[in-house]
Amino acid sequence: MFWYAGGFQVNRHYWAAMVSIISLLAISLPVQSQIGGWDVGIEFPQEDDSNPFPVREDGSVSIDFFVYNDELLPITVEFAYEIPFDGEGDGPESENIAAGGNKTFTLMVTGVDVWAHQADSKEEFKISVTLISRASIPQPLPETKEATGELQIPRVYSLEVDVSDPVGPMNSGSEMSLQVTVRNIGNVADRVGSIEVSDNCPLLSTDNGLDILTTRDVQSGQSTSANILITASQSHPQRNCDVEVAISSNGAANSGGSEISRDEARITVEPPPADQEDPQDPEGPEDTIEIVSSNLPFISPILTVFLILLAAIGTGKMD
Repeated sequence: MFWYAGGFQVNRHYWAAMVSIISLLAISLPVQSQIGGWDVGIEFPQEDDSNPFPVREDGSVSIDFFVYNDELLPITVEFAYEIPFDGEGDGPESENIAAGGNKTFTLMVTGVDVWAHQADSKEEFKISVTLISRASIPQPLPETKEATGELQIPRVYSLEVDVSDPVGPMNSGSEMSLQVTVRNIGNVADRVGSIEVSDNCPLLSTDNGLDILTTRDVQSGQSTSANILITASQSHPQRNCDVEVAISSNGAANSGGSEISRDEARITVEPPPADQEDPQDPEGPEDTIEIVSSNLPFISPILTVFLILLAAIGTGKMD
């Protein structure tokens, strides 16, 4: 069947083909030529695009974004994400947006190591949306639009305390010194807010040598140490005593939170040693009186005098 248009004879199938080609060209035109167009946007905190998204301490953050389509035809879009701080993004891969429609999606960011980055640091994330088809007809020249925002690393206050182990037992009535080390494992400068020392032995006492820790600022990744003096009473029985040190983060307390770290050491208290001889000044053996014995018969003193007189008389007679 032929139609006459402007003096030309035109086949009906020819007109159908021309209409299809024109429709395809119209569908393939850039967004600017479509009525209303389409775009992507992000729902920022407090509806202010200058506000960053704060990352939680577990390294996660949730970002809501939307795609609207004010065109006369439905569209199909694909998504791509660029996540800073070595994080991972989990969001939709592709979606269909009806003509005149608006859809909201959630991008979940995880895996950000907030301890490995300086507190309050910011980096940009990007959401890319590519229009790949209109009315299920693929676009020869896919069109991509982007939306960007910032992620912000939170302030993480975290102190870790370590009490050194004793080198050996202590005796009743003696003293022992233990080293206490505080390390800042957070991502911002901090200091010790409060210190509590406790033990389970009533005759054990400690000094206040750890108070100096509350006056020192500790940078992220750094540590500081102080000594605590432990004294066992003279009457302390033999016993194992657990000495615990608990510290709090001053920065966390000032931020309305609470971060406490504890550690303990076990001390063995033994009775004092028994008295021992001084090896440097040993007592010498008592002097021994030597008695000399004889096999001669015993002569009494009277008999001795008598014999002397008898000898003298005999001598006189001889003269």
